[in-house]
Amino acid sequence: MGAQISIRHFRCFIAVAETRSFTLAANRLFQTQSSLTATIKQLEELAGIRLFDRSTRRVELTQDAIWFKKVAEDVIRDFDNAISDLRASSEGRKGHVRIAAASSMIVHVLGPTLVAFRKRHPGISFSVFDEGADRIERHLIEGKYDFGLSSRLNNFPDLNYRPILADKFGAVFPKDHPLAAHEGKVSGRDLEPYEYIGLTTSTGIGAGISSHTELEFATGKGESNDYASSTTSLFAILKLGGKYSLLPALAASSEPVNEFEFREMYDPEIEREICLITQKKRTQSPTTQRLLEAIIDTLSNDSITARGVRRL
Repeated sequence: MGAQISIRHFRCFIAVAETRSFTLAANRLFQTQSSLTATIKQLEELAGIRLFDRSTRRVELTQDAIWFKKVAEDVIRDFDNAISDLRASSEGRKGHVRIAAASSMIVHVLGPTLVAFRKRHPGISFSVFDEGADRIERHLIEGKYDFGLSSRLNNFPDLNYRPILADKFGAVFPKDHPLAAHEGKVSGRDLEPYEYIGLTTSTGIGAGISSHTELEFATGKGESNDYASSTTSLFAILKLGGKYSLLPALAASSEPVNEFEFREMYDPEIEREICLITQKKRTQSPTTQRLLEAIIDTLSNDSITARGVRRL
C-alpha cells in the first residue's frame, strides 16, 4: 500500500499556513526544513492540488488551502481531544459505565462501591439499571451494559459468570403472621401449612426456587399461589397479610420488604449465588475494570457478610 495522508501531514500544513514560512514552521515542529518541505510536497501530491505559492520572501496559501486550513484545524482538534479522552479513561479520570444489577445488589454492594469509587474518580459517570436476571443477561449479550451483578439464570455461553457472593434463603412474612412466633430458623415443615407467594421465573430468585424440587411444599400448588415479578410487587402482596414468601438474605434486608419478618430456612437449606457477569468477546475499558476491582474490594469489607451471606 502506498503513502496515505496522515495526521502528520495535517500538522505540518497548519504550521506552514500559520507561520507563512517553512523555516519558522520547521523550527516549531522540531524538524529540518528539508523534511518539512518533503512532507508538504507529498501532501500536495496525495491530495492532487497545490496548497502554497512560494516566493523568495513569503509563502502564500492558495484559495484551496484557505478553505482546507479550517478543515485541517478541526481534524487535529478532534484527534487531539480523542487521544486526551483515551488517556483520561485509561487513568480513571473520565468515562461512563453502564451497570445492571438486582435491586438487593444495588443496595448492599453496588451502592457502597460507587460512593467510594466516586471519591477517587470524580470524573466517572454511571448509568445503573435495576432489572431481573433474565433481562440483565440478555441485554449484556446485546451490549447494552458493561457488566451485570445478578444470579446466573440462563448460563449463556457468550457470558462470563464470576461468583462473588452467596446468601441463604429464608421466609419473609408480616409481623402478625403465625410464623412470627418462631424463634430462630424455620424448616420446610414449619412453612408447609401456610399460603405462599412466589416470584416469577423471569427473576433469578424465582428461577432458583423453581429449580429446587425440595421446595415443592411451597411451589407445588401452582396457579393457586400468588406471584410477583419483583420485590416491589411482592411487597404489595405481602402487605395484604396472611401469606409468606421465600427470599435470599440480602433481598430480604432491602427496601421495601425489609419491614417484614425474616427467618432463615433449614431442611431444606438453599442459597442464591451472585455473579459479576460480563460479555466474553467484549474488552472492558480501563474504567470498567477499575470499577469491577472496586466491587471485589467492597466485598472484603466485613459489613457485607451479614447473617446468611458469604463471599465466594
